[in-house]
Amino acid sequence: MHLLANFSIFQKIKPFYFLFSLLLLANLGCKENSETISSEAKVAQESKKVNEFFQKAFDERVARSPEFQTRLGIKKNYEKLDDNTPKAKAKELEIAKEQLQWLTDSVNVDALTKETLLSYKLYKQKLENSIADYKYRLHNYPVNQMFGAQSGKPSFMINMHRIDNEEDAKAYISRLNDFNRYFTQLVENLKEREAIGVMPPLFVYDKVIQDSENILVGQPFDETETKSTLLADFMKKVNKLDVPAETKSNLEKQARKALLTSVKPAYNSLIAFMKEQKGRANTDHGAWKFPNGDAFYNNALQRTTTTNLTAQEIHEIGLREVKRIHKEMDAIREAVGFKGSLQEFFQFMKTDKQFYYSADQEGRDAYLAEAMHLIDSMKTRLDEIFITKPKADLIVKAVEPFREKSAGKAFYNSPAADGSRPGIYYANLYDMESMPTYQMEALAYHEGIPGHHMQLAIQQELEEIPMFRKYGGYTAYSEGWGLYSELIPKEMGFYSDPYSDFGRLAMELWRACRLVVDTGIHNKKWTREEGIKYYTDNTPNAKLDAVKMVERHIVMPGQATAYKIGMLKILELRKKAKEALGDKFDIREFHEVVLTQGAIPMNVLEDFVDEYIASKNTAS
Repeated sequence: MHLLANFSIFQKIKPFYFLFSLLLLANLGCKENSETISSEAKVAQESKKVNEFFQKAFDERVARSPEFQTRLGIKKNYEKLDDNTPKAKAKELEIAKEQLQWLTDSVNVDALTKETLLSYKLYKQKLENSIADYKYRLHNYPVNQMFGAQSGKPSFMINMHRIDNEEDAKAYISRLNDFNRYFTQLVENLKEREAIGVMPPLFVYDKVIQDSENILVGQPFDETETKSTLLADFMKKVNKLDVPAETKSNLEKQARKALLTSVKPAYNSLIAFMKEQKGRANTDHGAWKFPNGDAFYNNALQRTTTTNLTAQEIHEIGLREVKRIHKEMDAIREAVGFKGSLQEFFQFMKTDKQFYYSADQEGRDAYLAEAMHLIDSMKTRLDEIFITKPKADLIVKAVEPFREKSAGKAFYNSPAADGSRPGIYYANLYDMESMPTYQMEALAYHEGIPGHHMQLAIQQELEEIPMFRKYGGYTAYSEGWGLYSELIPKEMGFYSDPYSDFGRLAMELWRACRLVVDTGIHNKKWTREEGIKYYTDNTPNAKLDAVKMVERHIVMPGQATAYKIGMLKILELRKKAKEALGDKFDIREFHEVVLTQGAIPMNVLEDFVDEYIASKNTAS
């Protein structure tokens, strides 16, 4: 009776209960939907706030650097050079601290999109590293045989400062007039370093002095008929303008005056100081000689490789890789029928004339033409291995005569953001015996396509990332990709000539030796001569290559370790993806993952590859 009564009552109220339930569910649904909309709005708002901060910070950084503006194709402050005073460095530190404080206090990291959160982490880490590294701001050589104002400022004027009208020409002259101010401060910076015991080793001085003296050769510095490097560049650009001859003549007079009253005293002051300081220099070559040198070098390795590998671990990796590559090279020696040891084969490759262009203009022109042909051939095959491709074009140029003696073997300059300047693959043709034909393919692929041009031009062209990521960099990522790009064509059927494949291995061997020698010099106190001997004993490269490379190690501690460590990491991640995905692995997709986030640390790249693997497995 009781149960029936209860059932009867329930039957009577059931319609009302059902209606109430619907209303309750509707209210709950509205609340959840409202909360979802509110959450999405919050994420959008917070992400927008952070991305606006990134853009503002980038714009302010650009505003503080007239030279960076020019590199971006912006003609603002076109008449100025950068401020390189200690005060300017201290200001950058304060800005970094203020920005880090804002990111720490003013951002809800739980309310950021995935892409914005990555940018947040990268920018925050960049600031933290910059602040931590301020104590090492004097642990470098502002002028050396690799870079510095003595060669960098003329190169900047020649390659970056466009003259499209009369105002641009006047801005060029103003910049020439600013050389004396800049170089005066440069000498003060060198003195500041000497005060704490940081001076270049002895071999650097003559190279910097020679670079400097080269700029002061020709008109208006002497009575010869040839124009000096900067005057020749200025007039070449001015003569293309559609302005009266009288205007061109007046501009030339002003440029000549600026060269004599600013550029000449600027270089003379640097030359005089370098000659005077040379008398106090020594032949200690490693970073161990700096104040807290061991800590500085370990820090440099971490920054360069974006790993926690120690100097000893990197040294041992290098030794293992050298051994492996020697074995592969020996197989090629046998395949081509060379009778003799691997060392004798190295000597044959160094000296046989069939592997070298002539050391005249005809030979240099032929080299550049063949390099361009190699790049054009690779362009036709890019769809096989890439989804995204760069819009910017790529050209090949010889390193300019004024800096070719001290510059590196080959390097790449990014295109201008506005499309006004293509990417440039520079080949150093000063010593044709250092540029064998069997290394041409690997060099062109590394510096051009599918190497740095694919990577850096795409990075600049990405639309969904902040500007600091478009123009930022991690050496292990960029140079690891460059070295990996020497291998990709092998897998596509290029390097059909066994000697050219030997050249590819020779280039990889070179990077493996770098791990050994860089750590040898800066951690194990190897001498310059010991480093040179390791290269000449273990590679087929010319001795001049070895000398230049060891001298590069000395003035750029840790930098050269990035190539092989970065390449090994990319190969490790590719293998991981292949093994996890099997038939679902697509090399084009893998390269898309690697290239379309811009420059990132290697551990972050691994996170992206892991996500790629997971997404492919989930999709199936």
